[in-house]
Amino acid sequence: MPLNSPTNESLQKFLAGTLYVVATPIGNLNDITFRALEIFEKVALVAAEDTRHTKKLLAHFNLKSRLVAYHEHNEEQSAKGIIAKLKSGSSVALVSNAGTPTVSDPGYRLINAAINENITVVPIPGVSAAITALSASGLPSDRFCFIGFLPAKSKKRIEALKKLDDLDSTLIFYESPRRIIPVIEDMINVFGDRYAVLSREMTKTYEEFLRGKFSALLNELNARQAIKGEITLLVSGEKIEKPFCFEDIRQQVEAELQNEKTGVLQLARKFSKATGESKNMLYDKILELKSAIEHTSDGEKGDNTNG
Repeated sequence: MPLNSPTNESLQKFLAGTLYVVATPIGNLNDITFRALEIFEKVALVAAEDTRHTKKLLAHFNLKSRLVAYHEHNEEQSAKGIIAKLKSGSSVALVSNAGTPTVSDPGYRLINAAINENITVVPIPGVSAAITALSASGLPSDRFCFIGFLPAKSKKRIEALKKLDDLDSTLIFYESPRRIIPVIEDMINVFGDRYAVLSREMTKTYEEFLRGKFSALLNELNARQAIKGEITLLVSGEKIEKPFCFEDIRQQVEAELQNEKTGVLQLARKFSKATGESKNMLYDKILELKSAIEHTSDGEKGDNTNG
């Protein structure tokens, strides 16, 4: 049989003592796969990020799988018990609250521990919010970079964004509706007014895609009384240059003028080369600044004389 031939063999022979990494729906329960349902029926245990959430999913399909909590606060301790189950020959399904486990969700430590114990790990593919949003975004999908959640504090968030500024691939972020406005504001400060796609409530009743530059998205979001639903934000890798502002280089120019080692024309040439802006425009701006500095200096001398 060729390696790329599809198969409909049930579970591809269910394996004892195997960790199954199972993707679950991100909203619409009908997006569950047949393989996922078969796995839930056969495993001894389902390790869930939130057992209450997963219990509702299983109940919808009349499944009564045994559940155990596996989340970021008990990962280390819970992983030990799950590994012991797997080594004894019991199979376990790992699920997150929605989408594919380990994609901005717990699971990495358990999977890594299983691999280190030579336990077979089998992926059961399905929905991922990042790929779902990318597929309908209209942004280039040949190269993309999944970032996930940014830091909650603006200072650290800006530091993280600066490291991404030079990437020319589509950037994919997950974000809370409570933070999305300050996050986009920070992105404008770092990236400039780039084109982006904001997807909200994907596969659910109020699914929505907003497309446009950051500034347009902010106008739309600020006009709303409330923003609800988990958000996936995709940002174009194509840079939109920030408009030149003389104030950005004012301090540098002023420092050089006060040193009195470089003339106005030389400074205009220097900063024209550095910024790509017109030499003549910069000459006028620098000359104006020089006059202002000299005027201020003359005024201070006059004040001192009068005093």
